[in-house]
Amino acid sequence: SLTQWRFGTQIFAKKTLDNSLGKLKHLSNGAFQAGFLACEMLTPRCSSLFRLPVQQGRKQQPKTKNNTMQNYCKTIGALAAASALVAGNANAEVEYNLHTGYTSEYLFRGQNLGADLIETGLDASTEVSGINLSAGAWYANFEQAVGNNDVNELDLYTSASKDLGFATASIGYIYYANGADKAFEAVNGNLEDTQEVSFGLSRDLGFATASLTYFWDIVGDNDGYSELALGRSFELSPCLTLNFGGNVGYLVEQGQATAWTGKVSLDYAFAEHAKLSPFVSKSISLSDDNDTPSYEGAENEFVAGSMLSVSF
Repeated sequence: SLTQWRFGTQIFAKKTLDNSLGKLKHLSNGAFQAGFLACEMLTPRCSSLFRLPVQQGRKQQPKTKNNTMQNYCKTIGALAAASALVAGNANAEVEYNLHTGYTSEYLFRGQNLGADLIETGLDASTEVSGINLSAGAWYANFEQAVGNNDVNELDLYTSASKDLGFATASIGYIYYANGADKAFEAVNGNLEDTQEVSFGLSRDLGFATASLTYFWDIVGDNDGYSELALGRSFELSPCLTLNFGGNVGYLVEQGQATAWTGKVSLDYAFAEHAKLSPFVSKSISLSDDNDTPSYEGAENEFVAGSMLSVSF
């Protein structure tokens, strides 16, 4: 489902060029590099086209006593700044990921909840005593499928995972706050201000990474929704990564499958810590049972969109 993909799933941050734009950075091999590379606005491994020829006959300034003293001051200042940066990184090991994107339809667990999904979110992650901790918030606006009104949704979530050797175990919590109207609630009542606790196991099988997750509905009723997923990535170049993923949903309390969803995305790392990820996704309905109103009359769906993400 797109919900899980957006957890990771992958975020936009503002990063502007400073006054060094257009300046040149002197490389150790005598070449020069454009200033925006020095600002880390482009990934160095993807930036060979932006290297300029070596300048011949570069004139050096005469070495004077004042210049020597200035160089000493600059060196001491640089060492002090580097020491402060290292100390700050040692104390702050939290990683952040900011993303924003657009999807033609809001596809959630095989259900089409609406059109023109515009989303943004922020995730934070860290590691404490071998346990990976993460938390985040996701905000979206879309045109609901029932009533054709604009709906705002806010999801808050947190999780903890640990590598057990044979597999990685995880436990998480999700709060869904959906500002839908009564018509939307009548059809998708199980999605209106609900809370879930998830329990999952994942393992790298070599040819793909597999995961199995059960979502326990502590507020609301999701019929014991669980999900089996497979995914794999292929590095096409230092800047491009092709991702394949698929999952099958299953309602434990009803004893029936819900939908198969597949997704293909391409990550383009256009900057050191930023990437653009266009994607397409196809959902095939596996249930049209009136015992589960959320999936009654469910149809196959095709969606497309793009995500812009930055990590820092």
